Parts: sequence; structure tokens; C-alpha cells
Amino acid sequence: MNVKKNTVLIIEDEPPLRKLLTIVLESRGYKVVDSDNGREGLRLAASVKPDLIIVDLGLPDMDGKDIIQKIREWSQTPIIVCSVRSDDDEVITAFDLGANDYVTKPFNPDILLARAGACLRKAVTQEAGEPELTNGNVRIDLVRHEVFVNNVKTTFTPKEYELLRYFMVNRGKMLMHKQILKDVWGPAHAEDMQYLRVYVSQIREKIELPGVEHCCVIVTEPGIGYRLEHAPAASATGAASGVAAVA
Repeated sequence: MNVKKNTVLIIEDEPPLRKLLTIVLESRGYKVVDSDNGREGLRLAASVKPDLIIVDLGLPDMDGKDIIQKIREWSQTPIIVCSVRSDDDEVITAFDLGANDYVTKPFNPDILLARAGACLRKAVTQEAGEPELTNGNVRIDLVRHEVFVNNVKTTFTPKEYELLRYFMVNRGKMLMHKQILKDVWGPAHAEDMQYLRVYVSQIREKIELPGVEHCCVIVTEPGIGYRLEHAPAASATGAASGVAAVA
């Protein structure tokens, strides 16, 4: 099983720089997808749903500022501009269109990594109100994509993680089958109920532990959907200790 990593989309037409960015980001545990033009970059932004986008402004087929504007029509994914353009007007326009940060070429890779991490931390905090989500005996580190059940780091596939995160963000709410499928799998899977049943069953096996105090529970509403019930915080004395492999 693959490790759930933060995915970074690089939209950059210079092969050496694209390679450098890929090496630097992968060395810090990021998954990287890349494009050398704007149109493909926009397609990847929609299909891959990256956690962070790094975009050049001087692309062969379109201006990077147009990419920012188009992405902001449907997504709040953090965007870092990486460009040789240093004019104040260019920087200001990029921020006005929705860029989260601006790095001028040539750049220090460590500075770029620090800014990428800052953008990701801010993004998860804006989504959930905090960098971690806790419900009873389950805790998710949204920055590292790690799940702890009874304080034990526990194996979750990337899709299991996304579904559990969705339940945790919306805990206490009744979520319709089609709504979950659309938001987690995408509009093309809105009717794939079997996907949902299988993954909910797999998650239940990992978080609904018999005899465990403050257990996190997913309730089924037949014919309607699911609800992750609010659970009181687990006591430190009652929590199990240890570490398990994460996938």
C-alpha cells in the first residue's frame, strides 16, 4: 500500500528547474506531478487535486497569472508563484489573483521548502480550523497525513485517509451517499455506492474497536448516508501506546 503524501503540482517549462524542484520536493517526502505548459497544468490541477501548486508565469502557451485566475474559480489549493519576474506590479497582480506566495528565480531550495510547508499548514488550518482533527480515540495529523487510533499510528490507504478525513471534518453531520462520493471520489463516481460501502467497512475495522472507551463510530442511516458521531476525548491514561506502520 502506498503512503499518503502531500502532492505538489509543478507547472514549469524549464526542464532543469522542473527536475531540481522534483528532486528537492521528493527528498522531503512530497509526491510530485509536473507539466511543462499551462493547459496540461490546469488539467492536472483538476484531475490530480494536488495539495500545493508551484507555477511559473512565463509559460509557452499562457501566462501563469491566467492559470491562477482559472484555478481560483473552483479551488483554494495553495499556489506558489516561482518566476524570474520581480517587478512589483507582477507580484501584486499575482497576489490579487489568488497566489499564496511568490518566490523569485533564482531561489534557495530550502526557502522554497519552508514556504511550501507554511502554505500547507495554513491550508489545513483554514479547512478544519486546526492542523489536527480529534474525535474520541482517533486523531489525524492533517499536515503529515498520519492517523492515530488510541495513540497508535495506524495504516490507512490514501483513499481510506481521504474518506476518514472527510468524515472527521464533517463529524456530527448526516452525509448523503452521493455527496460523499462526489466530494471524495469526484462527480464521475456519484453512483458508485459499492465503493463507499467497502471503504466505510474498512475504516470501521480500524477505528471501531470493541471495548475501547470513547470509540469513534460511523453510523449508517439506511438509504440516506453516514454520520460520524461526536465522541468525547479519550483520556491519556486510557490510551494505548506504541507505533504501527503507516501505508
